Amino acid sequence: DETEFRNFIVWLEDQKIRHYKIEDRGNLRNIHSDDWPKSFEKYMKDVNCPFKIQERQETVDWLLGLAVRLEYGDNADKYKDSTPDGAKNTENTAKNAEPLINLDVNNPDFKAGVMALANLLQIQRHDDYLVMLKERLTQDAIAKASQSKEGLPVALEKHILGFDTGDAVINEAAQILRLLHIEELRELQTKINEAIVAVQAIIADPKTDHRLGKVGR
Repeated sequence: DETEFRNFIVWLEDQKIRHYKIEDRGNLRNIHSDDWPKSFEKYMKDVNCPFKIQERQETVDWLLGLAVRLEYGDNADKYKDSTPDGAKNTENTAKNAEPLINLDVNNPDFKAGVMALANLLQIQRHDDYLVMLKERLTQDAIAKASQSKEGLPVALEKHILGFDTGDAVINEAAQILRLLHIEELRELQTKINEAIVAVQAIIADPKTDHRLGKVGR
């Protein structure tokens, strides 16, 4: 519902995000104005949201993630010692040392991060963000990634990424993915060259059949 959506955005800004001063929130609070979409688009730019105004689900997830981070920042002492109910025994506490073990795939930050990374790396979008991940984690892809390869060390700082995500860790991951992509392209080019050479070898050594009055195999 459009009205509920606008009220939701206003509530997030008023109660959690608070990016604007109170006196500057008038245009955003005027949810019945015909200019509200323009005010919302400006708001997205001001909070550095990476999504477009048409991408509402992704925008909602991203803004919720921002609100959660700010809520935690305001109440760090309250939340820092909190643990999930299932992680209170010794075994689960040890597992918490591995961040991916208790990864919540329904977390708004995780969803928004996947979508943002897909945008940056120009991966084909899908309504279900988990499907995008599965497409990148096929059995063939996993098997190929598991093969050990020896090569020369690469200094990432010498390679220009071409864009900045605002996060050093994500920047480095994007650089690695781009280099891997270049390697795959080079392998493909090598196979194409081999195919061309094979075809040229056939063309350069034809068999002549005088009975048919033609040259060829």
